[in-house]
Amino acid sequence: MKSMKNLALLLVMGILVIFAAACGGGETKETNAGDGNEKATEEETALEGSVVIDGSGTVYPFMAKMAENYMTENEEVSVEVSRAGTSAGFKKFLAENGTDFNDASRQIKEEETALADELGIEVKEFQVALDGLTFVINKDNDWATEMTQEDVVKIFLAEGGVTKWSDINPDWPAEEIKPMGPNENHGTNEFMFETIMEEKDFVDSVNLQQEYSTLVDLVSKDKNAIAFFGYGYYDSNKDKLNAVNVDFGNGPVAPSLETIGLDEEAAYNPFTRPVFTYLNVGMAKEKPQVLDYAIYAMENAQTVAAETGFAPLKDEVVQESISYLEGLK
Repeated sequence: MKSMKNLALLLVMGILVIFAAACGGGETKETNAGDGNEKATEEETALEGSVVIDGSGTVYPFMAKMAENYMTENEEVSVEVSRAGTSAGFKKFLAENGTDFNDASRQIKEEETALADELGIEVKEFQVALDGLTFVINKDNDWATEMTQEDVVKIFLAEGGVTKWSDINPDWPAEEIKPMGPNENHGTNEFMFETIMEEKDFVDSVNLQQEYSTLVDLVSKDKNAIAFFGYGYYDSNKDKLNAVNVDFGNGPVAPSLETIGLDEEAAYNPFTRPVFTYLNVGMAKEKPQVLDYAIYAMENAQTVAAETGFAPLKDEVVQESISYLEGLK
Protein backbone atom coordinates (compact mmCIF):
# COMPACT_ATOMS: atom_id res chain seq x y z
CA MET A 1 0.00 0.00 0.00
CA LYS A 2 2.83 2.32 0.91
CA SER A 3 4.63 1.54 -2.37
CA MET A 4 1.43 2.38 -4.31
CA LYS A 5 1.25 5.78 -2.61
CA ASN A 6 4.89 6.47 -3.46
CA LEU A 7 4.31 5.49 -7.07
CA ALA A 8 1.32 7.79 -7.32
CA LEU A 9 3.32 10.66 -5.81
CA LEU A 10 6.12 10.12 -8.30
CA LEU A 11 3.66 10.14 -11.18
CA VAL A 12 2.09 13.42 -10.02
CA MET A 13 5.53 15.04 -9.62
CA GLY A 14 6.54 13.85 -13.07
CA ILE A 15 3.42 15.36 -14.64
CA LEU A 16 4.07 18.68 -12.89
CA VAL A 17 7.68 18.80 -14.15
CA ILE A 18 6.57 18.09 -17.72
CA PHE A 19 3.84 20.73 -17.48
CA ALA A 20 6.25 23.32 -16.07
CA ALA A 21 8.79 22.57 -18.78
CA ALA A 22 6.13 22.92 -21.43
CA CYS A 23 4.97 26.26 -20.04
CA GLY A 24 8.52 27.51 -19.64
CA GLY A 25 9.39 26.52 -23.18
CA GLY A 26 6.36 28.35 -24.45
CA GLU A 27 7.31 31.51 -22.59
CA THR A 28 10.89 31.35 -23.88
CA LYS A 29 9.67 30.95 -27.44
CA GLU A 30 7.33 33.93 -27.14
CA THR A 31 10.06 36.11 -25.61
CA ASN A 32 12.52 35.21 -28.34
CA ALA A 33 9.93 35.90 -31.00
CA GLY A 34 9.26 39.30 -29.45
CA ASP A 35 12.98 40.19 -29.42
CA GLY A 36 13.30 39.14 -33.00
CA ASN A 37 10.42 41.34 -34.09
CA GLU A 38 11.83 44.33 -32.21
CA LYS A 39 15.24 43.85 -33.78
CA ALA A 40 13.70 43.51 -37.21
CA THR A 41 11.78 46.75 -36.70
CA GLU A 42 14.92 48.55 -35.55
CA GLU A 43 16.84 47.31 -38.58
CA GLU A 44 14.06 48.45 -40.90
CA THR A 45 13.93 51.98 -39.45
CA ALA A 46 17.62 52.60 -38.65
CA LEU A 47 19.36 55.13 -40.90
CA GLU A 48 22.64 54.10 -42.48
CA GLY A 49 24.85 54.88 -45.44
CA SER A 50 26.54 58.09 -46.47
CA VAL A 51 25.76 61.73 -47.23
CA VAL A 52 28.25 63.48 -49.54
CA ILE A 53 28.65 67.27 -49.49
CA ASP A 54 31.13 69.53 -51.29
CA GLY A 55 31.38 73.15 -52.37
CA SER A 56 31.93 76.47 -50.66
CA GLY A 57 34.90 76.99 -48.39
CA THR A 58 32.97 79.81 -46.75
CA VAL A 59 30.06 77.52 -45.82
CA TYR A 60 32.42 74.68 -44.84
CA PRO A 61 32.71 75.53 -41.09
CA PHE A 62 28.92 75.68 -40.82
CA MET A 63 28.35 72.38 -42.63
CA ALA A 64 31.26 70.58 -40.98
CA LYS A 65 29.89 71.45 -37.54
CA MET A 66 26.39 70.40 -38.62
CA ALA A 67 27.73 67.05 -39.87
CA GLU A 68 29.64 66.46 -36.64
CA ASN A 69 26.51 67.10 -34.58
CA TYR A 70 24.38 64.87 -36.79
CA MET A 71 26.76 61.93 -36.67
CA THR A 72 26.80 61.92 -32.88
CA GLU A 73 23.07 61.19 -33.03
CA ASN A 74 23.17 58.91 -36.09
CA GLU A 75 26.24 56.74 -35.72
CA GLU A 76 25.48 54.53 -38.73
CA VAL A 77 25.46 57.49 -41.16
CA SER A 78 28.71 58.96 -42.52
CA VAL A 79 28.46 62.62 -43.56
CA GLU A 80 31.43 63.61 -45.72
CA VAL A 81 31.99 67.38 -46.07
CA SER A 82 34.60 68.79 -48.47
CA ARG A 83 35.43 72.33 -49.62
CA ALA A 84 36.46 72.45 -53.27
CA GLY A 85 34.84 75.88 -53.64
CA THR A 86 31.41 76.87 -54.89
CA SER A 87 32.09 76.60 -58.63
CA ALA A 88 34.25 73.48 -58.38
CA GLY A 89 31.61 71.98 -56.10
CA PHE A 90 28.85 72.53 -58.64
CA LYS A 91 30.89 70.53 -61.17
CA LYS A 92 30.90 67.59 -58.76
CA PHE A 93 27.22 68.09 -57.89
CA LEU A 94 25.95 68.37 -61.45
CA ALA A 95 27.31 65.06 -62.67
CA GLU A 96 26.25 61.45 -62.98
CA ASN A 97 26.46 59.94 -59.47
CA GLY A 98 27.34 63.38 -58.16
CA THR A 99 27.32 64.70 -54.61
CA ASP A 100 24.12 64.91 -52.58
CA PHE A 101 24.57 68.58 -51.63
CA ASN A 102 26.61 71.51 -52.91
CA ASP A 103 27.32 74.35 -50.49
CA ALA A 104 27.54 77.74 -52.16
CA SER A 105 28.39 81.31 -51.25
CA ARG A 106 26.52 82.52 -54.33
CA GLN A 107 23.36 81.48 -56.13
CA ILE A 108 23.42 78.86 -58.87
CA LYS A 109 24.12 80.30 -62.33
CA GLU A 110 21.90 79.99 -65.41
CA GLU A 111 24.37 77.70 -67.15
CA GLU A 112 24.51 75.46 -64.07
CA THR A 113 20.71 75.30 -63.94
CA ALA A 114 20.69 74.41 -67.65
CA LEU A 115 23.18 71.61 -67.03
CA ALA A 116 21.02 70.27 -64.19
CA ASP A 117 18.02 70.19 -66.54
CA GLU A 118 20.06 68.45 -69.22
CA LEU A 119 21.15 65.78 -66.73
CA GLY A 120 17.67 65.40 -65.27
CA ILE A 121 18.80 66.52 -61.82
CA GLU A 122 16.15 68.27 -59.74
CA VAL A 123 17.90 70.92 -57.64
CA LYS A 124 16.49 72.72 -54.61
CA GLU A 125 18.10 75.83 -53.14
CA PHE A 126 18.16 76.44 -49.38
CA GLN A 127 19.49 79.52 -47.65
CA VAL A 128 21.30 78.40 -44.52
CA ALA A 129 22.72 81.63 -43.03
CA LEU A 130 23.93 85.18 -43.67
CA ASP A 131 27.58 86.12 -44.14
CA GLY A 132 29.42 89.42 -44.15
CA LEU A 133 32.29 89.97 -46.60
CA THR A 134 35.15 90.90 -44.29
CA PHE A 135 38.43 92.66 -45.04
CA VAL A 136 41.25 91.59 -42.76
CA ILE A 137 44.64 93.10 -42.01
CA ASN A 138 47.75 92.25 -40.04
CA LYS A 139 47.77 92.79 -36.27
CA ASP A 140 50.64 95.30 -36.66
CA ASN A 141 48.69 97.40 -39.14
CA ASP A 142 47.45 100.19 -36.87
CA TRP A 143 46.64 102.72 -39.61
CA ALA A 144 44.08 101.01 -41.91
CA THR A 145 41.69 99.89 -39.20
CA GLU A 146 38.96 102.13 -40.64
CA MET A 147 38.25 102.82 -44.33
CA THR A 148 35.38 103.95 -46.47
CA GLN A 149 33.60 101.43 -48.67
CA GLU A 150 35.03 103.18 -51.73
CA ASP A 151 38.62 103.09 -50.48
CA VAL A 152 38.63 99.44 -49.45
CA VAL A 153 37.23 98.41 -52.83
CA LYS A 154 39.72 100.61 -54.73
CA ILE A 155 42.58 98.54 -53.32
CA PHE A 156 41.36 95.54 -55.35
CA LEU A 157 40.40 97.37 -58.57
CA ALA A 158 42.75 97.52 -61.55
CA GLU A 159 41.43 101.00 -62.23
CA GLY A 160 41.49 102.01 -58.55
CA GLY A 161 44.80 103.84 -58.73
CA VAL A 162 45.80 102.55 -55.29
CA THR A 163 49.12 100.75 -54.89
CA LYS A 164 50.43 102.19 -51.61
CA TRP A 165 48.72 102.92 -48.30
CA SER A 166 49.62 106.60 -48.71
CA ASP A 167 47.48 106.66 -51.87
CA ILE A 168 44.46 106.32 -49.59
CA ASN A 169 45.68 108.63 -46.84
CA PRO A 170 48.89 110.70 -47.08
CA ASP A 171 49.48 110.14 -43.36
CA TRP A 172 49.69 106.39 -43.90
CA PRO A 173 52.95 104.55 -44.82
CA ALA A 174 54.23 104.90 -48.39
CA GLU A 175 54.50 101.12 -48.59
CA GLU A 176 53.10 98.76 -51.22
CA ILE A 177 49.75 97.17 -50.39
CA LYS A 178 49.53 93.37 -50.78
CA PRO A 179 45.90 92.59 -51.77
CA MET A 180 44.76 88.97 -51.42
CA GLY A 181 41.64 86.83 -51.60
CA PRO A 182 40.14 83.46 -52.60
CA ASN A 183 40.52 82.31 -56.21
CA GLU A 184 37.91 81.76 -58.93
CA ASN A 185 36.79 78.41 -57.52
CA HIS A 186 35.09 80.26 -54.69
CA GLY A 187 31.75 82.03 -54.65
CA THR A 188 33.31 84.68 -52.42
CA ASN A 189 35.60 85.65 -55.29
CA GLU A 190 32.57 85.91 -57.59
CA PHE A 191 30.60 87.92 -55.02
CA MET A 192 33.51 90.34 -54.70
CA PHE A 193 34.00 90.61 -58.47
CA GLU A 194 30.37 90.70 -59.58
CA THR A 195 28.61 92.53 -56.74
CA ILE A 196 31.18 94.60 -54.89
CA MET A 197 33.50 95.46 -57.81
CA GLU A 198 30.67 95.55 -60.36
CA GLU A 199 32.53 93.15 -62.68
CA LYS A 200 35.59 95.37 -63.04
CA ASP A 201 39.00 93.70 -63.22
CA PHE A 202 41.10 92.84 -60.20
CA VAL A 203 44.39 94.69 -59.80
CA ASP A 204 47.27 92.71 -61.34
CA SER A 205 49.06 92.38 -58.01
CA VAL A 206 46.19 90.53 -56.29
CA ASN A 207 47.22 87.18 -54.77
CA LEU A 208 44.33 84.72 -55.15
CA GLN A 209 44.49 81.46 -53.19
CA GLN A 210 42.51 78.22 -53.05
CA GLU A 211 42.75 77.71 -49.28
CA TYR A 212 41.40 80.19 -46.75
CA SER A 213 43.92 78.94 -44.21
CA THR A 214 46.69 80.08 -46.59
CA LEU A 215 45.21 83.58 -46.70
CA VAL A 216 45.02 83.72 -42.91
CA ASP A 217 48.68 82.71 -42.69
CA LEU A 218 49.84 85.18 -45.35
CA VAL A 219 48.07 88.15 -43.80
CA SER A 220 49.21 87.24 -40.30
CA LYS A 221 52.84 87.42 -41.48
CA ASP A 222 52.74 90.60 -43.60
CA LYS A 223 51.85 93.99 -42.14
CA ASN A 224 51.04 95.35 -45.61
CA ALA A 225 48.63 92.56 -46.55
CA ILE A 226 44.87 92.90 -46.81
CA ALA A 227 42.51 90.06 -47.76
CA PHE A 228 38.79 89.49 -48.16
CA PHE A 229 36.74 86.45 -47.15
CA GLY A 230 33.68 85.46 -45.13
CA TYR A 231 33.17 86.72 -41.59
CA GLY A 232 33.36 83.20 -40.13
CA TYR A 233 37.04 82.81 -41.05
CA TYR A 234 37.85 86.12 -39.43
CA ASP A 235 35.81 85.24 -36.35
CA SER A 236 37.77 82.02 -35.84
CA ASN A 237 41.11 83.79 -36.37
CA LYS A 238 40.71 86.99 -34.33
CA ASP A 239 43.89 86.13 -32.45
CA LYS A 240 45.85 86.45 -35.73
CA LEU A 241 44.00 89.14 -37.69
CA ASN A 242 42.10 92.41 -37.36
CA ALA A 243 39.03 93.36 -39.38
CA VAL A 244 38.68 96.67 -41.18
CA ASN A 245 35.74 98.74 -39.92
CA VAL A 246 33.99 99.97 -43.07
CA ASP A 247 32.28 103.35 -43.36
CA PHE A 248 29.25 103.01 -45.66
CA GLY A 249 28.30 106.64 -45.13
CA ASN A 250 27.19 106.73 -41.52
CA GLY A 251 30.46 106.07 -39.69
CA PRO A 252 32.72 103.00 -39.42
CA VAL A 253 30.99 99.66 -38.89
CA ALA A 254 32.68 96.54 -37.55
CA PRO A 255 31.47 93.27 -39.09
CA SER A 256 29.68 91.22 -36.45
CA LEU A 257 26.71 88.92 -36.01
CA GLU A 258 24.75 91.97 -34.87
CA THR A 259 25.60 94.22 -37.86
CA ILE A 260 25.45 91.63 -40.68
CA GLY A 261 22.00 91.48 -42.25
CA LEU A 262 19.98 91.89 -45.45
CA ASP A 263 17.54 94.41 -43.97
CA GLU A 264 18.29 98.05 -44.74
CA GLU A 265 18.68 98.84 -41.05
CA ALA A 266 21.53 96.30 -40.75
CA ALA A 267 24.64 98.47 -40.55
CA TYR A 268 26.83 96.05 -42.52
CA ASN A 269 24.12 95.48 -45.15
CA PRO A 270 26.16 96.50 -48.27
CA PHE A 271 28.63 93.67 -47.66
CA THR A 272 26.06 91.08 -46.50
CA ARG A 273 25.06 88.06 -48.58
CA PRO A 274 23.07 84.87 -47.99
CA VAL A 275 24.91 81.56 -48.22
CA PHE A 276 23.31 78.37 -49.49
CA THR A 277 23.27 74.64 -49.80
CA TYR A 278 21.79 72.97 -52.88
CA LEU A 279 20.12 69.57 -52.62
CA ASN A 280 19.80 66.89 -55.27
CA VAL A 281 16.10 66.18 -54.70
CA GLY A 282 16.31 62.80 -56.43
CA MET A 283 18.97 61.69 -53.96
CA ALA A 284 16.80 62.85 -51.06
CA LYS A 285 13.89 60.76 -52.34
CA GLU A 286 16.09 57.74 -53.00
CA LYS A 287 18.25 57.78 -49.86
CA PRO A 288 16.47 58.29 -46.49
CA GLN A 289 19.66 59.45 -44.78
CA VAL A 290 20.06 62.32 -47.24
CA LEU A 291 16.54 63.61 -46.60
CA ASP A 292 16.91 63.13 -42.86
CA TYR A 293 20.17 65.10 -42.86
CA ALA A 294 18.60 67.90 -44.91
CA ILE A 295 15.75 68.24 -42.41
CA TYR A 296 18.18 68.12 -39.47
CA ALA A 297 20.37 70.81 -41.06
CA MET A 298 17.50 73.24 -41.51
CA GLU A 299 16.04 72.53 -38.06
CA ASN A 300 19.42 73.36 -36.50
CA ALA A 301 20.58 76.05 -38.94
CA GLN A 302 20.05 79.00 -36.61
CA THR A 303 22.04 77.47 -33.75
CA VAL A 304 24.95 76.24 -35.86
CA ALA A 305 25.11 79.54 -37.77
CA ALA A 306 25.75 81.49 -34.58
CA GLU A 307 28.34 78.92 -33.46
CA THR A 308 30.34 79.18 -36.69
CA GLY A 309 30.39 82.91 -37.40
CA PHE A 310 27.21 83.42 -39.42
CA ALA A 311 24.21 85.60 -38.78
CA PRO A 312 20.92 83.69 -38.61
CA LEU A 313 18.13 83.83 -41.16
CA LYS A 314 14.59 84.91 -40.41
CA ASP A 315 12.59 82.09 -38.82
CA GLU A 316 10.01 82.08 -41.60
CA VAL A 317 12.72 81.36 -44.20
CA VAL A 318 13.87 78.34 -42.21
CA GLN A 319 10.33 77.06 -41.60
CA GLU A 320 9.51 77.27 -45.30
CA SER A 321 12.52 75.07 -46.06
CA ILE A 322 11.58 72.53 -43.39
CA SER A 323 8.01 72.32 -44.70
CA TYR A 324 9.26 71.62 -48.21
CA LEU A 325 11.56 68.84 -47.01
CA GLU A 326 8.88 67.25 -44.83
CA GLY A 327 6.74 67.08 -47.95
CA LEU A 328 9.32 64.83 -49.63
CA LYS A 329 8.70 62.02 -47.11
